[in-house]
Amino acid sequence: MSVNPFDFKTVVLAKHAQHVVLIHFPIALFLAAVAFDYLALWKKSRALMDAAYFNLVLAAISTVPVVASGLAAWQWALEGQKLRGILLLHLVLGCVSSVLIWVVFGMHRRGRKMAEASLPKYRLIVESAAAVLVGLTGHLGGFLSGVNMPG
Repeated sequence: MSVNPFDFKTVVLAKHAQHVVLIHFPIALFLAAVAFDYLALWKKSRALMDAAYFNLVLAAISTVPVVASGLAAWQWALEGQKLRGILLLHLVLGCVSSVLIWVVFGMHRRGRKMAEASLPKYRLIVESAAAVLVGLTGHLGGFLSGVNMPG
């Protein structure tokens, strides 16, 4: 039996559809923010720094429905059963990724509030680590959703 991907019930009520759709926003926004931040530092551009900041604002905010939908998918699709293996690792890394996105946003927000608008140099290490973690979390999520599964 095939499922119509344009059926409203399928779109809204699929047990994990919202998470799978929503997750792309914070990933793309965060990775763009990191790229803008590196470019801003290299080019010494306030406009690129602003682009990084506003992407971080949206990335951080968009983690809230993503985490909520991921937890809801666990409760709904898996009936709250104990997680293990890749699914547990995906949950842990997803939560840590979300926290790191908020930490990076906080560093940028604090830097914007300071008179000199100076940002700590160590933020680049935190941003890079968070970007790697986001990528790893996304990779595991793709594997779980069947994107990388053979056959």
